[in-house]
Amino acid sequence: IIYPNTNSGYGSTGEEICTEETPSNPISLYASTKQDAEDHLLKVHYNTVVFRLATVFGVSPRPRTDLLVNNLTKVAREQKHLTVFDGHFRRNYIHVLDVANAFIFAIHNFNKMKGKIYNVGLSNANLTKIQLAKLIKKNIKGTKINLLTNRKDPDKRDYFVSNKKIEKKGFKAKVSLDQGIEELITIF
Repeated sequence: IIYPNTNSGYGSTGEEICTEETPSNPISLYASTKQDAEDHLLKVHYNTVVFRLATVFGVSPRPRTDLLVNNLTKVAREQKHLTVFDGHFRRNYIHVLDVANAFIFAIHNFNKMKGKIYNVGLSNANLTKIQLAKLIKKNIKGTKINLLTNRKDPDKRDYFVSNKKIEKKGFKAKVSLDQGIEELITIF
């Protein structure tokens, strides 16, 4: 089994760098149920590789516009305006093609990976929401960013994720946020 979990199970950790050993702190039903499934699989099936995926972005046959990079790019492309609250919250990101390549990598390296958990994301893409908005603005000229300080995001995820463990095994995500934003601009 190659189980795609989410790194949103880290919840809100402050300044800590999340590794696969960081205790989970799920703050949503989605993250809790994904964590329960991960715990069960690792307890019952040793022949399991767990991927704690970063926030996915990029074009796919059914693009998800509820995901942060995709959503902000779509809004900026259509409205030339982004509203960001809790702009200091950090996330890690990964392109959908890199997710597919991580699965292929695990298939080819299953015996040396099984029974373990791996964070899977772009190591240079641990960004705050405001940093992401500025990156999108760089790619969509004329976009204005409004940073709200009087509104809170109900999604309190805030974490910096280390992907070193899977990188030491030989897998590294390659599609940059800039590349993904450019392809999203084209599709939107």
